[in-house]
Amino acid sequence: MNVFIQRPGRRDAQKDATRVRILEAARDHFERHGFEAANVRAIAADAGVAAGTVLLHFADKRDLLHAALFDDLAATAAEAVRDEEPGSLEQRLHRLGAAFFAYYARRPALSKTLLRDALFADPPWQARFTEQVAAVHGRVVELFNAARAQGEVADDADPALFGVAFFSFYYFALIAWAQGAHPSPIALLDRLVAQHLCGLRPAANVRRAR
Repeated sequence: MNVFIQRPGRRDAQKDATRVRILEAARDHFERHGFEAANVRAIAADAGVAAGTVLLHFADKRDLLHAALFDDLAATAAEAVRDEEPGSLEQRLHRLGAAFFAYYARRPALSKTLLRDALFADPPWQARFTEQVAAVHGRVVELFNAARAQGEVADDADPALFGVAFFSFYYFALIAWAQGAHPSPIALLDRLVAQHLCGLRPAANVRRAR
């Protein structure tokens, strides 16, 4: 008797493809209906799988939400930090912030859920989101160090502290946009970064020393 045995690689590929379909359907439902109104059965139907299949991949609806947000942000972060185009520190930070804000603009309703759940997620997602932030912070530090080597900022400026300042501006701009208080988060971020850098220019340090 010939028995067809599916190869492990093929099973893994099918499992990954199913996960991708579920996550895409989940993002659509969370965006259109909000987290509370979305339900696993409807998400499963749109993904073309049984509700039980969704729960084989994800523990519950909140776990599904965190997975959808994490995957989206991971892809966005990977694209943002790969940017090696030349430019001033302000220009490179603009492109970094713009990559993330473009994602939020595509899914405005989901962005509010992102602010609430990604920043205060339970383990293990809390650690995973923190790792993503740390990776982007590391990229900001690299850009700052490169700018310092080019004489754009003072030699005694603290790269890690600047990275923290950048993220504080980034989250402020994101929250202001999500609350409808500012129409363009990237424009607000650019202004905050530019003003902060005014105090870190080498010429500014010389003037203070006089």
